Amino acid sequence: MKVFKGVVTTLPPDKSISHRAALIGALAKGTTEITNFSGGYDNQSTLEVLQACGIRLRQELDTLPGGGTVRRVCMESDGFWSLSCPAAPLMCNNSGSTMRMMAGILAAQPFESVLVGDESLMKRPMRRIQDPLTLMGADVSLSPTNTAPVTIRGTRELKPVTYELPVPSAQVKSLVAFAALHADGESRVIESLPSRNHTELMLGLHTEELPDGRRAVIVPGRQEIAARPFYVPGDPSAACFLIALGLLVKGSEIVLKDVCLNPTRAGYIALLLDAGAAIMFENERTVGGEAIGDIIVSWTDSIQPIRISDKRVVADIIDEIPMLAVFSACATGEFELHHAEELRTKESDRISAVVANLEQCGFRCEEYPDGFRVVARASQPSGSVKIECFHDHRIAMSFAIAAEALDMDMALSDAEVIGVSFPNFFDLIRGLEA
Repeated sequence: MKVFKGVVTTLPPDKSISHRAALIGALAKGTTEITNFSGGYDNQSTLEVLQACGIRLRQELDTLPGGGTVRRVCMESDGFWSLSCPAAPLMCNNSGSTMRMMAGILAAQPFESVLVGDESLMKRPMRRIQDPLTLMGADVSLSPTNTAPVTIRGTRELKPVTYELPVPSAQVKSLVAFAALHADGESRVIESLPSRNHTELMLGLHTEELPDGRRAVIVPGRQEIAARPFYVPGDPSAACFLIALGLLVKGSEIVLKDVCLNPTRAGYIALLLDAGAAIMFENERTVGGEAIGDIIVSWTDSIQPIRISDKRVVADIIDEIPMLAVFSACATGEFELHHAEELRTKESDRISAVVANLEQCGFRCEEYPDGFRVVARASQPSGSVKIECFHDHRIAMSFAIAAEALDMDMALSDAEVIGVSFPNFFDLIRGLEA
Protein backbone atom coordinates (compact mmCIF):
# COMPACT_ATOMS: atom_id res chain seq x y z
CA MET A 1 0.00 0.00 0.00
CA LYS A 2 1.13 3.55 -0.68
CA VAL A 3 2.22 5.95 2.07
CA PHE A 4 1.54 9.69 1.89
CA LYS A 5 3.92 12.21 3.41
CA GLY A 6 4.78 15.84 2.80
CA VAL A 7 3.88 19.50 3.19
CA VAL A 8 1.00 20.98 1.17
CA THR A 9 1.43 24.68 0.45
CA THR A 10 -0.96 24.81 -2.53
CA LEU A 11 -4.26 23.88 -0.91
CA PRO A 12 -7.14 25.43 -2.91
CA PRO A 13 -8.09 28.89 -1.66
CA ASP A 14 -11.30 28.94 0.36
CA LYS A 15 -14.35 28.90 -1.91
CA SER A 16 -16.71 30.63 0.52
CA ILE A 17 -14.35 33.52 1.23
CA SER A 18 -13.48 33.87 -2.47
CA HIS A 19 -17.17 34.19 -3.44
CA ARG A 20 -17.81 36.79 -0.76
CA ALA A 21 -14.66 38.81 -1.44
CA ALA A 22 -15.69 39.18 -5.09
CA LEU A 23 -19.29 40.11 -4.26
CA ILE A 24 -18.21 42.64 -1.63
CA GLY A 25 -15.68 44.05 -4.08
CA ALA A 26 -18.52 44.67 -6.54
CA LEU A 27 -20.30 46.82 -3.92
CA ALA A 28 -17.27 48.55 -2.38
CA LYS A 29 -16.28 51.98 -3.68
CA GLY A 30 -12.76 51.95 -5.09
CA THR A 31 -10.26 49.22 -5.97
CA THR A 32 -10.54 45.83 -4.28
CA GLU A 33 -7.53 43.50 -4.50
CA ILE A 34 -8.08 39.84 -3.60
CA THR A 35 -4.95 37.75 -3.06
CA ASN A 36 -5.09 33.95 -3.42
CA PHE A 37 -8.49 33.93 -5.11
CA SER A 38 -9.81 30.48 -6.00
CA GLY A 39 -9.37 29.22 -9.56
CA GLY A 40 -12.13 26.62 -9.09
CA TYR A 41 -15.04 26.57 -11.53
CA ASP A 42 -17.57 27.84 -8.96
CA ASN A 43 -15.60 30.95 -8.03
CA GLN A 44 -14.83 31.68 -11.66
CA SER A 45 -18.59 31.57 -12.28
CA THR A 46 -19.04 34.37 -9.74
CA LEU A 47 -16.45 36.53 -11.52
CA GLU A 48 -18.03 35.84 -14.91
CA VAL A 49 -21.49 36.82 -13.64
CA LEU A 50 -20.10 40.07 -12.16
CA GLN A 51 -18.34 40.88 -15.45
CA ALA A 52 -21.58 40.23 -17.35
CA CYS A 53 -23.14 42.86 -15.06
CA GLY A 54 -20.51 45.44 -15.96
CA ILE A 55 -18.09 45.10 -13.04
CA ARG A 56 -14.52 45.85 -14.17
CA LEU A 57 -12.04 43.21 -13.02
CA ARG A 58 -8.89 41.40 -14.04
CA GLN A 59 -7.11 38.26 -12.88
CA GLU A 60 -3.35 37.76 -12.68
CA LEU A 61 -1.19 34.81 -11.69
CA ASP A 62 1.80 35.84 -9.58
CA THR A 63 4.79 33.47 -9.36
CA LEU A 64 5.84 32.63 -5.80
CA PRO A 65 9.54 32.70 -4.78
CA GLY A 66 9.61 28.96 -4.08
CA GLY A 67 7.65 28.03 -7.19
CA GLY A 68 3.95 27.81 -7.82
CA THR A 69 1.52 30.66 -8.42
CA VAL A 70 -1.07 32.70 -6.55
CA ARG A 71 -4.14 34.17 -8.24
CA ARG A 72 -4.82 37.87 -7.73
CA VAL A 73 -8.10 39.58 -8.65
CA CYS A 74 -8.39 43.39 -8.93
CA MET A 75 -11.87 44.92 -9.11
CA GLU A 76 -13.08 48.48 -9.73
CA SER A 77 -16.48 49.67 -8.52
CA ASP A 78 -18.28 52.92 -7.88
CA GLY A 79 -20.09 51.37 -4.91
CA PHE A 80 -23.76 50.41 -4.58
CA TRP A 81 -25.75 50.25 -7.82
CA SER A 82 -22.62 49.91 -9.95
CA LEU A 83 -24.01 46.91 -11.83
CA SER A 84 -25.56 47.27 -15.27
CA CYS A 85 -28.30 45.27 -16.96
CA PRO A 86 -26.83 42.07 -18.43
CA ALA A 87 -27.36 41.36 -22.11
CA ALA A 88 -28.25 37.69 -21.53
CA PRO A 89 -29.20 35.28 -18.72
CA LEU A 90 -26.44 35.03 -16.12
CA MET A 91 -24.84 31.57 -16.23
CA CYS A 92 -23.90 30.29 -12.76
CA ASN A 93 -22.89 26.84 -14.08
CA ASN A 94 -22.83 24.47 -11.07
CA SER A 95 -22.44 27.16 -8.40
CA GLY A 96 -25.39 27.42 -6.02
CA SER A 97 -23.37 29.96 -4.02
CA THR A 98 -23.17 32.24 -7.06
CA MET A 99 -26.87 31.96 -7.83
CA ARG A 100 -28.14 32.46 -4.29
CA MET A 101 -25.83 35.21 -3.08
CA MET A 102 -25.84 37.11 -6.38
CA ALA A 103 -29.64 37.20 -6.17
CA GLY A 104 -29.36 39.40 -3.08
CA ILE A 105 -27.35 42.01 -5.00
CA LEU A 106 -29.51 41.83 -8.13
CA ALA A 107 -32.67 42.40 -6.07
CA ALA A 108 -31.47 45.95 -5.42
CA GLN A 109 -30.65 46.77 -9.06
CA PRO A 110 -33.21 48.73 -11.13
CA PHE A 111 -33.38 46.23 -13.98
CA GLU A 112 -34.49 42.69 -14.79
CA SER A 113 -32.00 39.82 -14.66
CA VAL A 114 -32.23 36.05 -15.00
CA LEU A 115 -29.99 33.53 -13.20
CA VAL A 116 -29.53 30.09 -14.77
CA GLY A 117 -27.18 27.15 -14.26
CA ASP A 118 -26.15 23.76 -15.54
CA GLU A 119 -28.49 20.75 -15.51
CA SER A 120 -27.73 19.98 -11.85
CA LEU A 121 -28.16 23.53 -10.54
CA MET A 122 -31.43 23.99 -12.46
CA LYS A 123 -32.92 21.20 -10.33
CA ARG A 124 -31.97 22.65 -6.94
CA PRO A 125 -34.61 24.38 -4.76
CA MET A 126 -34.61 28.18 -4.95
CA ARG A 127 -37.74 29.10 -2.99
CA ARG A 128 -35.44 30.17 -0.16
CA ILE A 129 -34.19 32.93 -2.49
CA GLN A 130 -37.66 34.12 -3.40
CA ASP A 131 -39.27 34.50 0.04
CA PRO A 132 -36.97 37.05 1.75
CA LEU A 133 -36.37 39.13 -1.38
CA THR A 134 -40.12 39.37 -2.04
CA LEU A 135 -40.61 40.61 1.53
CA MET A 136 -38.09 43.35 0.78
CA GLY A 137 -39.94 44.50 -2.31
CA ALA A 138 -38.20 42.76 -5.20
CA ASP A 139 -40.18 40.80 -7.78
CA VAL A 140 -38.69 37.30 -7.94
CA SER A 141 -40.16 34.47 -10.00
CA LEU A 142 -39.10 30.81 -10.32
CA SER A 143 -40.03 27.81 -12.43
CA PRO A 144 -43.30 25.96 -11.59
CA THR A 145 -41.20 23.58 -9.45
CA ASN A 146 -39.55 26.45 -7.51
CA THR A 147 -36.20 26.00 -9.23
CA ALA A 148 -34.16 28.17 -11.60
CA PRO A 149 -34.41 30.08 -13.84
CA VAL A 150 -34.56 32.82 -11.21
CA THR A 151 -36.01 35.98 -12.74
CA ILE A 152 -35.41 39.10 -10.65
CA ARG A 153 -37.02 42.48 -11.29
CA GLY A 154 -34.99 44.57 -8.89
CA THR A 155 -35.68 47.93 -7.29
CA ARG A 156 -33.60 50.67 -5.70
CA GLU A 157 -36.31 50.99 -3.05
CA LEU A 158 -35.78 47.76 -1.11
CA LYS A 159 -37.37 47.78 2.33
CA PRO A 160 -35.48 46.78 5.49
CA VAL A 161 -36.58 43.48 6.93
CA THR A 162 -36.38 41.29 10.00
CA TYR A 163 -36.06 37.80 8.56
CA GLU A 164 -35.71 34.52 10.42
CA LEU A 165 -34.00 31.80 8.42
CA PRO A 166 -36.33 28.77 8.16
CA VAL A 167 -33.31 26.44 7.92
CA PRO A 168 -29.62 27.09 8.68
CA SER A 169 -28.06 28.49 5.51
CA ALA A 170 -25.05 30.76 5.22
CA GLN A 171 -25.93 31.39 1.56
CA VAL A 172 -29.44 32.64 2.34
CA LYS A 173 -28.16 34.66 5.31
CA SER A 174 -25.65 36.27 2.96
CA LEU A 175 -28.12 37.01 0.15
CA VAL A 176 -30.43 38.77 2.64
CA ALA A 177 -27.45 40.73 4.00
CA PHE A 178 -26.31 41.77 0.51
CA ALA A 179 -29.82 42.96 -0.35
CA ALA A 180 -30.22 44.69 3.03
CA LEU A 181 -27.05 46.74 2.46
CA HIS A 182 -29.06 48.62 -0.19
CA ALA A 183 -32.25 49.03 1.89
CA ASP A 184 -33.37 52.30 3.44
CA GLY A 185 -32.99 51.29 7.10
CA GLU A 186 -31.59 48.62 9.40
CA SER A 187 -32.31 44.93 8.76
CA ARG A 188 -31.89 41.92 11.00
CA VAL A 189 -31.24 38.34 9.89
CA ILE A 190 -32.04 35.83 12.63
CA GLU A 191 -30.70 32.28 12.75
CA SER A 192 -31.65 29.62 15.28
CA LEU A 193 -28.61 27.50 14.49
CA PRO A 194 -25.20 29.00 13.67
CA SER A 195 -23.89 28.84 10.10
CA ARG A 196 -20.58 29.98 8.62
CA ASN A 197 -20.03 33.64 9.44
CA HIS A 198 -17.65 34.88 6.71
CA THR A 199 -20.08 37.51 5.43
CA GLU A 200 -20.48 39.08 8.87
CA LEU A 201 -16.72 39.13 9.45
CA MET A 202 -15.84 40.51 6.03
CA LEU A 203 -18.47 43.25 6.15
CA GLY A 204 -17.81 44.06 9.81
CA LEU A 205 -21.47 43.46 10.75
CA HIS A 206 -22.53 43.39 14.38
CA THR A 207 -24.30 40.36 15.82
CA GLU A 208 -26.57 40.07 18.82
CA GLU A 209 -27.26 37.02 20.96
CA LEU A 210 -30.99 36.83 21.66
CA PRO A 211 -32.41 35.65 25.03
CA ASP A 212 -33.81 32.46 23.51
CA GLY A 213 -30.42 31.40 22.12
CA ARG A 214 -30.98 32.63 18.58
CA ARG A 215 -28.59 35.07 16.94
CA ALA A 216 -29.33 38.24 14.97
CA VAL A 217 -27.03 39.68 12.32
CA ILE A 218 -27.62 43.44 12.11
CA VAL A 219 -27.25 45.02 8.66
CA PRO A 220 -27.26 48.81 8.38
CA GLY A 221 -28.69 50.07 5.10
CA ARG A 222 -27.03 52.39 2.61
CA GLN A 223 -23.76 52.85 4.45
CA GLU A 224 -20.97 53.07 1.91
CA ILE A 225 -18.46 50.21 1.87
CA ALA A 226 -14.86 51.28 1.37
CA ALA A 227 -12.76 49.00 -0.84
CA ARG A 228 -10.03 47.09 0.97
CA PRO A 229 -7.69 44.18 0.25
CA PHE A 230 -8.68 40.59 1.02
CA TYR A 231 -6.48 37.52 1.57
CA VAL A 232 -8.08 34.11 0.98
CA PRO A 233 -6.69 31.29 3.17
CA GLY A 234 -6.70 27.59 2.34
CA ASP A 235 -10.14 25.96 2.11
CA PRO A 236 -10.93 23.75 5.15
CA SER A 237 -13.57 21.90 3.13
CA ALA A 238 -10.85 20.92 0.64
CA ALA A 239 -8.44 20.16 3.48
CA CYS A 240 -10.78 17.52 4.89
CA PHE A 241 -9.99 15.13 2.03
CA LEU A 242 -6.23 15.30 2.59
CA ILE A 243 -6.75 15.10 6.35
CA ALA A 244 -8.73 11.90 5.82
CA LEU A 245 -5.99 10.54 3.54
CA GLY A 246 -3.32 11.14 6.18
CA LEU A 247 -5.42 9.61 8.94
CA LEU A 248 -6.47 6.52 7.00
CA VAL A 249 -3.32 5.31 5.26
CA LYS A 250 -0.83 3.57 7.56
CA GLY A 251 2.48 5.40 8.03
CA SER A 252 1.25 8.68 6.52
CA GLU A 253 1.93 12.21 7.82
CA ILE A 254 0.72 15.32 6.03
CA VAL A 255 1.14 19.02 6.87
CA LEU A 256 -1.39 21.49 5.42
CA LYS A 257 -0.22 25.11 5.47
CA ASP A 258 -2.29 28.29 5.95
CA VAL A 259 -5.75 26.73 6.32
CA CYS A 260 -8.82 28.70 7.41
CA LEU A 261 -9.64 27.59 10.97
CA ASN A 262 -12.82 29.67 11.38
CA PRO A 263 -14.81 27.85 14.12
CA THR A 264 -17.91 27.81 11.90
CA ARG A 265 -15.94 25.83 9.32
CA ALA A 266 -13.80 23.53 11.47
CA GLY A 267 -16.54 21.54 13.18
CA TYR A 268 -15.56 18.40 11.31
CA ILE A 269 -12.09 18.59 12.86
CA ALA A 270 -13.63 18.54 16.34
CA LEU A 271 -15.53 15.38 15.36
CA LEU A 272 -12.35 13.75 14.08
CA LEU A 273 -10.50 14.63 17.29
CA ASP A 274 -13.34 13.18 19.37
CA ALA A 275 -13.03 9.99 17.29
CA GLY A 276 -9.34 9.71 18.21
CA ALA A 277 -7.69 11.29 15.17
CA ALA A 278 -4.06 12.45 15.45
CA ILE A 279 -4.40 16.13 14.46
CA MET A 280 -2.27 19.05 15.68
CA PHE A 281 -2.16 22.79 14.90
CA GLU A 282 0.78 25.17 14.48
CA ASN A 283 1.36 28.79 13.45
CA GLU A 284 -2.17 29.86 14.46
CA ARG A 285 -2.99 33.53 13.79
CA THR A 286 -5.75 35.90 12.66
CA VAL A 287 -5.76 37.56 9.22
CA GLY A 288 -8.60 39.84 8.17
CA GLY A 289 -10.76 38.57 11.02
CA GLU A 290 -10.30 34.92 10.01
CA ALA A 291 -8.43 32.34 12.08
CA ILE A 292 -5.63 30.69 10.04
CA GLY A 293 -3.07 28.02 10.87
CA ASP A 294 -1.22 24.86 9.81
CA ILE A 295 -2.76 21.40 10.30
CA ILE A 296 -0.61 18.32 10.93
CA VAL A 297 -2.22 14.87 10.56
CA SER A 298 -0.80 11.39 10.92
CA TRP A 299 -2.11 7.85 10.75
CA THR A 300 -3.50 6.22 13.85
CA ASP A 301 -5.15 2.83 14.43
CA SER A 302 -7.36 3.99 17.32
CA ILE A 303 -10.25 5.67 15.47
CA GLN A 304 -13.75 5.29 16.93
CA PRO A 305 -16.94 5.32 14.80
CA ILE A 306 -18.46 8.74 14.12
CA ARG A 307 -22.15 9.20 15.00
CA ILE A 308 -23.91 12.51 14.28
CA SER A 309 -27.40 13.27 15.62
CA ASP A 310 -27.15 16.89 16.83
CA LYS A 311 -28.80 19.42 14.48
CA ARG A 312 -26.26 22.09 15.45
CA VAL A 313 -23.38 19.81 14.51
CA VAL A 314 -25.03 18.90 11.19
CA ALA A 315 -25.42 22.58 10.28
CA ASP A 316 -21.74 23.16 11.02
CA ILE A 317 -20.38 20.28 8.92
CA ILE A 318 -22.92 19.89 6.12
CA ASP A 319 -20.32 20.07 3.31
CA GLU A 320 -17.91 17.64 4.97
CA ILE A 321 -20.44 14.90 5.75
CA PRO A 322 -19.70 12.76 2.65
CA MET A 323 -15.99 12.62 3.54
CA LEU A 324 -16.70 12.04 7.24
CA ALA A 325 -19.00 9.15 6.37
CA VAL A 326 -16.48 7.55 4.04
CA PHE A 327 -13.69 8.15 6.56
CA SER A 328 -15.57 6.53 9.44
CA ALA A 329 -16.63 3.60 7.26
CA CYS A 330 -13.08 2.97 6.02
CA ALA A 331 -11.53 3.33 9.48
CA THR A 332 -14.10 1.46 11.58
CA GLY A 333 -16.75 -0.10 9.34
CA GLU A 334 -19.39 2.07 11.00
CA PHE A 335 -21.03 5.52 10.73
CA GLU A 336 -24.40 7.03 11.65
CA LEU A 337 -26.12 10.30 10.64
CA HIS A 338 -29.49 11.91 11.39
CA HIS A 339 -31.12 15.36 10.86
CA ALA A 340 -29.36 15.95 7.53
CA GLU A 341 -32.27 16.21 5.07
CA GLU A 342 -30.53 19.15 3.38
CA LEU A 343 -27.96 16.73 1.94
CA ARG A 344 -30.62 15.54 -0.48
CA THR A 345 -30.74 18.96 -2.19
CA LYS A 346 -27.03 19.57 -2.75
CA GLU A 347 -25.22 19.05 -6.08
CA SER A 348 -26.60 15.52 -5.80
CA ASP A 349 -28.71 13.61 -3.29
CA ARG A 350 -25.64 13.07 -1.16
CA ILE A 351 -27.35 10.64 1.21
CA SER A 352 -28.30 8.22 -1.57
CA ALA A 353 -25.02 8.82 -3.40
CA VAL A 354 -22.83 7.94 -0.40
CA VAL A 355 -24.95 4.91 0.50
CA ALA A 356 -24.99 3.53 -3.05
CA ASN A 357 -21.24 3.87 -3.46
CA LEU A 358 -20.38 2.48 -0.02
CA GLU A 359 -22.51 -0.56 -0.86
CA GLN A 360 -20.51 -0.91 -4.09
CA CYS A 361 -17.42 -1.03 -1.89
CA GLY A 362 -18.85 -3.88 0.18
CA PHE A 363 -20.38 -1.98 3.11
CA ARG A 364 -23.82 -2.77 4.51
CA CYS A 365 -25.89 0.40 4.98
CA GLU A 366 -29.33 1.53 6.13
CA GLU A 367 -30.79 4.67 4.52
CA TYR A 368 -33.23 7.03 6.27
CA PRO A 369 -35.08 10.14 5.03
CA ASP A 370 -32.71 12.35 7.05
CA GLY A 371 -29.51 10.31 7.02
CA PHE A 372 -28.09 6.81 6.97
CA ARG A 373 -26.13 4.22 8.92
CA VAL A 374 -23.12 2.17 7.89
CA VAL A 375 -23.43 -1.11 9.77
CA ALA A 376 -20.31 -3.02 8.73
CA ARG A 377 -18.18 -4.03 5.80
CA ALA A 378 -19.75 -7.24 4.63
CA SER A 379 -17.53 -8.06 1.64
CA GLN A 380 -14.44 -6.99 -0.28
CA PRO A 381 -15.26 -6.74 -4.00
CA SER A 382 -12.64 -7.94 -6.47
CA GLY A 383 -11.67 -6.15 -9.63
CA SER A 384 -12.52 -2.58 -10.50
CA VAL A 385 -15.47 -1.01 -8.67
CA LYS A 386 -17.52 1.59 -10.56
CA ILE A 387 -18.27 4.69 -8.48
CA GLU A 388 -21.13 6.92 -9.65
CA CYS A 389 -20.21 10.51 -8.76
CA PHE A 390 -23.54 12.05 -9.88
CA HIS A 391 -21.62 15.11 -11.18
CA ASP A 392 -20.83 15.98 -7.54
CA HIS A 393 -17.28 17.04 -6.69
CA ARG A 394 -17.51 16.02 -3.01
CA ILE A 395 -18.75 12.53 -3.83
CA ALA A 396 -15.93 12.12 -6.36
CA MET A 397 -13.21 13.25 -3.94
CA SER A 398 -14.57 11.23 -1.02
CA PHE A 399 -14.39 7.99 -2.96
CA ALA A 400 -11.03 8.84 -4.52
CA ILE A 401 -9.74 8.92 -0.92
CA ALA A 402 -11.62 5.69 -0.15
CA ALA A 403 -9.77 4.01 -3.05
CA GLU A 404 -6.45 4.84 -1.38
CA ALA A 405 -7.61 3.89 2.12
CA LEU A 406 -9.12 0.56 1.06
CA ASP A 407 -6.38 -0.08 -1.54
CA MET A 408 -9.06 -0.73 -4.15
CA ASP A 409 -9.30 -0.07 -7.86
CA MET A 410 -12.19 2.38 -8.29
CA ALA A 411 -13.40 3.90 -11.56
CA LEU A 412 -14.94 7.33 -10.90
CA SER A 413 -17.75 8.09 -13.38
CA ASP A 414 -16.93 11.79 -13.83
CA ALA A 415 -13.74 12.65 -11.97
CA GLU A 416 -13.36 15.89 -13.92
CA VAL A 417 -16.12 17.43 -11.76
CA ILE A 418 -13.50 17.73 -9.00
CA GLY A 419 -12.29 20.85 -10.81
CA VAL A 420 -15.33 22.68 -9.40
CA SER A 421 -13.48 23.14 -6.10
CA PHE A 422 -10.10 21.36 -6.18
CA PRO A 423 -8.43 21.57 -9.63
CA ASN A 424 -5.08 20.14 -8.46
CA PHE A 425 -6.57 17.35 -6.30
CA PHE A 426 -4.95 14.37 -8.03
CA ASP A 427 -1.65 16.20 -8.58
CA LEU A 428 -1.38 16.92 -4.84
CA ILE A 429 -2.10 13.31 -3.92
CA ARG A 430 0.50 12.03 -6.36
CA GLY A 431 3.00 14.54 -4.98
CA LEU A 432 2.45 13.19 -1.44
CA GLU A 433 3.22 9.58 -2.34
CA ALA A 434 6.30 8.68 -0.32
